[in-house]
Amino acid sequence: MPCIDVTLRANKAITPIYDMECEEDNAKVQKAYNNNITYNSHIDGRRTGIWMALRALFAALFFLSGANAIAQPVKIMVFGDSLVAGFGLPPGAAFPDILAQNLIQQGYQNEMINAGVSGDTTAGGVTRIDWALADRPDAVVLVLGGNDMLRGLRPAASEQNLRIILSRLADEGVPVLLCGMLAPENLGADYAAEFNPLYPRLAAEFTTFFMPFFLQDVALVPALNQPDGLHPNSSGIDVIIQNLMPELLALLASVGEKKG
Repeated sequence: MPCIDVTLRANKAITPIYDMECEEDNAKVQKAYNNNITYNSHIDGRRTGIWMALRALFAALFFLSGANAIAQPVKIMVFGDSLVAGFGLPPGAAFPDILAQNLIQQGYQNEMINAGVSGDTTAGGVTRIDWALADRPDAVVLVLGGNDMLRGLRPAASEQNLRIILSRLADEGVPVLLCGMLAPENLGADYAAEFNPLYPRLAAEFTTFFMPFFLQDVALVPALNQPDGLHPNSSGIDVIIQNLMPELLALLASVGEKKG
């Protein structure tokens, strides 16, 4: 295996105070419905299954071609909130850290940038995307919107914020893996009906790589979450990475073609 160069760096951006949401606030929201929370997981179940199967097939063919290890280190930025920042986890155990390790095991030299900010919303992401792009990533994993949902912010506003972020990434020619969220049913059927479709709609609009639900198979599973019921523990992160990997490998294949 070629020499591996892995660097984990904290995002340099500072989100304005009015866009920051402390984890205590999230916890208060969670307490209000933690015992009754349910996700309508069948909303996009069939479509998600087909999508993921096709991506898995693509990734398998990519591996069989013998081109799975990109010669030059790929700079991957994980741009998101506390789900990726490492909230509640020991140093070196955040989602980007473990993702980098998994890629090493599969032969990918990578420089992983943790651009996660606990409490960040899509509006906060808009304010710091230009700063984050100064790191010149080759690819971005975008995980934002969970805090918008917890705060009951207007889905139309969240969608527009994500559209601005995706537009900036498209302007820079940076391929994106967009990770969606699903609103719990107890937030109201109307809210879920407005919030849930915004991610697949944006994925189609910008032709991004797409993981429909970042917390698939992890949400509501106590053994895979921290005591707050919101943030995955180490075992939960392992499940997320397992679900995300086929789509990420498809993204890296496109990066390899671009670099080649």
